[in-house]
Amino acid sequence: MTDLVTIRSGALTAAINPVGAELTHLRDADGRELMTNADPTFWTGHAPILFPVIGMTYEKAIRLDGTSYPMAKHGFARHSLFDTVAQSDASVTFALTDSAETRASYPFAFRLEITFTLRDATLHVEARIHNPATEPMPASFGFHPAFAWPLPYGQDRAAHRIVFDADEPDALRVIAADGTIAAGTRPSPLDGRTLTLRDDLFTNDALVWDHVRSDAVTYGAPQGPQLRIAFPDTPMLGIWTKPGAAYVCVEPWHGIADPEGFTGDFRDKPGVFDVPAGGDKRIAMQVTLLA
Repeated sequence: MTDLVTIRSGALTAAINPVGAELTHLRDADGRELMTNADPTFWTGHAPILFPVIGMTYEKAIRLDGTSYPMAKHGFARHSLFDTVAQSDASVTFALTDSAETRASYPFAFRLEITFTLRDATLHVEARIHNPATEPMPASFGFHPAFAWPLPYGQDRAAHRIVFDADEPDALRVIAADGTIAAGTRPSPLDGRTLTLRDDLFTNDALVWDHVRSDAVTYGAPQGPQLRIAFPDTPMLGIWTKPGAAYVCVEPWHGIADPEGFTGDFRDKPGVFDVPAGGDKRIAMQVTLLA
C-alpha cells in the first residue's frame, strides 16, 4: 500500500495518494471528513485525475492519424504512480512522465504535474501539462473530487444543494448505454441557479453540462458550513453519484466522453485542447470551506 502524503493549514488537512495523485482525505480543523467514505458498495474512488481523456471513448480507443490506440475510461493517469517532486508542510507536487506503457495508448511525450497547496481554508489544486515535443499535443483533462453527502455538520442529506454562480439555461447532455454521449439532450434540473440533490437525478449516470457558464459552485446545506468549488479553466462540468451513496462528485472538465459512434481523429473530439510545442497548459481548481 502506498503511503499518503499529508499537508496542513490552520483550517484544513489534506492527504493525497501518489497513485493517481489522488486527493483521498480533506478534513476540517476538528478532523471532520469532507470527502467520500469510499464505500466499496458504490465506488472506491476519491478524486481521480482524468488524463488524457475524459469519460468513455468509443470502442475504448482513440484514433490518431489513422491509427487506433486502446484507451480506458478517464485515461491512465488515475492508475499511475506519480513521483513526489516537491513537498513542504502546506504544499506537495506530484509528477508523471510518459513511458513505454503510456505511449502504447497515447503516443506523446509529456510531463503532468499536480500541485496541492493549502492556504487557510482553501485547497488549491493546479495541473501543469507540459509538452516537450516540437508539435502540438492534443489532450483532455479533468478533476473528479467526491465530497461527502451529507457534509459532516448535522444537516439532512435531503437539504444539500449545489448553487451555480451564473445562470445555466442550456439543456444537459445524455450519456448513452456504452458511456459515450448520445445525440439528444435532457432538460436542466436546475431551479434558477440551484440544483437540489436527490438520488433519482443520477439513475441514468452523471449530469453533464458541455458548456457551463459558471466558474464556481457552492455545495452544502444552507444552514451549515458549505464548500465552494471554483474551476476557472474548465468549460464543462459533470455532477455524479450512485443513488444511495454518501458522496457527490463535482467534476470540472476540459473535455468530455466521445460522441456516440465517434470514429474521428482524437484532435477533433469535443473539448480536446492543444498543448503548444515546448509549452504548458495549466488548469486549476480551488475548494474552500465556508464556515
